[in-house]
Amino acid sequence: MAAADGVNMVATGRVIQVGAQRALRTPSAAAAVARDGDTIEIDAGEYPGDVAVWTQDRLTILAVGGRARLSAAGSSAEGKAIWVVRGGAMLVENIDFVGARVPDRNGAGIRLERGRLTLRNCLFSDNENGVLTSGDPASELEIEGSEFSENGAGDGYSHNLYVGAIRKLRVTGSYFHHARIGHLLKSRASENHIMYNRLTDEAGGTASYELEFPSGGMAYVVGNLIAQGAQTENPAVVSIGAEGYAWPRNELHLINNTLIDGLTTGSTFLAVKPGNVKVTAINNLLVGRGSIDAAGSGKYINNFTADPAEFVDAVRHDYRLAPASQLIGKGVAPGAANGFDLTPRREYVHPRQTRALRSGVLHPGAAQRTGPAH
Repeated sequence: MAAADGVNMVATGRVIQVGAQRALRTPSAAAAVARDGDTIEIDAGEYPGDVAVWTQDRLTILAVGGRARLSAAGSSAEGKAIWVVRGGAMLVENIDFVGARVPDRNGAGIRLERGRLTLRNCLFSDNENGVLTSGDPASELEIEGSEFSENGAGDGYSHNLYVGAIRKLRVTGSYFHHARIGHLLKSRASENHIMYNRLTDEAGGTASYELEFPSGGMAYVVGNLIAQGAQTENPAVVSIGAEGYAWPRNELHLINNTLIDGLTTGSTFLAVKPGNVKVTAINNLLVGRGSIDAAGSGKYINNFTADPAEFVDAVRHDYRLAPASQLIGKGVAPGAANGFDLTPRREYVHPRQTRALRSGVLHPGAAQRTGPAH
């Protein structure tokens, strides 16, 4: 039934409707009345300058009828972000977070301080950080089918995605590009699953690392297209342990990725700081100069250097193997690590999607379907 405050009551919990023609016109108004278990439906449209703090548990927030765009327009919640999240489980879907800036130059589209946050089909653009998390050891962040672009204050300390020392990060089917000086993805999480994404600093991009785990941790990096731009100030594409190893267990499993080095000299596909770390690299394709095993001791199996001519259209980031490529079918079974199956089961489809793979021949690199588009 409908309540006078604009909240519709349903058997599974309340549905709170937000929009220009609703009783509650802004997401922040919904944040003030929402309770655990509610669903917030935000009508498609622009919500400039509207910022909020969310503390509820089992909360679903989604745009309906199209995308909702939250542009900071000079505002911030608690001087931190467009949204500050410190609750329990929360799902956010179909929402754009744009333009977060604060005096300390660390403004975020979302600041996750506590909880289990899932982001699905969201966009973070032109913020000082796309998403920034605390170091709460119980928190988890999952990102599906989302895009992070042109985030960073330009100081090298802010990034497209900056994850603190939380329990777990999982990123799938997402597109990271054009960070401003900072990294495309930086994570200090204890456990990281980075699978079937596109992390490509493209024409005009100035990102530093494309993928960094500065404090170590457990990192499963499977089926990603990872490309360094020609204007980077940092020669490493993927890095682990640059600031030491903070976790009891530190492992990097780099499986079936396509790594592109945009520099002509002095570049590094993989940088590994010596210490308490185990590295496994299997079935990766390297485009550029250098080799992945130059990173140091580890288990390096079946990694190939590939000329751009091996691919359908490398200039346009189509890194599927061309029909005539000698690398077709040259993948080997990567096995498992710590009970986690390392075999690619999906692949990234641009933009911001994945698709399931048919069982059969395994190719090196991220793309498993070959030949021209159908």
